[in-house]
Amino acid sequence: MEDSQHGEMATFAAGCFWDVEAEFRRRAGVIATRVGYTGGDVSDPTYEQVSSGDTGHVEAVQVVFDPARIPYSELLTLFWGLLDRSSGMDENQRPVIFYHSPEQEAAAEDFLKRVMRTPSVPVIVEVLPAGTFWEAEESHQHYYEKCGQGYGTSTKFWG
Repeated sequence: MEDSQHGEMATFAAGCFWDVEAEFRRRAGVIATRVGYTGGDVSDPTYEQVSSGDTGHVEAVQVVFDPARIPYSELLTLFWGLLDRSSGMDENQRPVIFYHSPEQEAAAEDFLKRVMRTPSVPVIVEVLPAGTFWEAEESHQHYYEKCGQGYGTSTKFWG
């Protein structure tokens, strides 16, 4: 999905969305990020509902990026590096790449085929179409920056 004012959209679930968002925000070419919930059956879920594992949602990060400054392939590499392949993840923190276009779907599938050839602890990464994204509560947005643990990025707040 292209937006001439904001760039291209990408959505990733790779574990705790606080950590994932902080890492994406640090990258040059990332215009904005926001954390939320997607992939489930409950409308406008809360953190507590998603954490229970009963909604089908995952904690996810939406990233608006400038593909001229950071290609989607680099975002996929960052996503892969953020996964903790040494332990199982809770249902709400399972790894998913949500694609916004046929090009993103193909890139994600090709990327996973390449990285899964290398020896590592097995990990299952889903590649799913992006659906409704429910923005998480304000207290979760840019969490580390609010707690004084920010990474000092120049990216702007969502909106």
